Amino acid sequence: MLIGHAFEEGVLHLSLPGDLALSSRSAADLEAQALAHAHRPRHVRVQLTTTDPSPASLSVLSCVRRFCENVRIPMTVVGPVRTPATVPLQE
Repeated sequence: MLIGHAFEEGVLHLSLPGDLALSSRSAADLEAQALAHAHRPRHVRVQLTTTDPSPASLSVLSCVRRFCENVRIPMTVVGPVRTPATVPLQE
């Protein structure tokens, strides 16, 4: 699998790798569509794993958006999960 996914409470969570290669773009798009067809979600949530995704990752995001619009599934996009920076203890 090129993209990560989870399905819970009617929401299909997709995780797009930020460094997706152009040669893998079509496979990732088909994978996302197959997951949507299999789960029939009421909502799709796409998470980008980096703040600077590759052109291929953005292309897949665009294809998923178009697919969701065509089948009337709401979609949201979220950025990478940020962890709080560790602050050195002051003595």
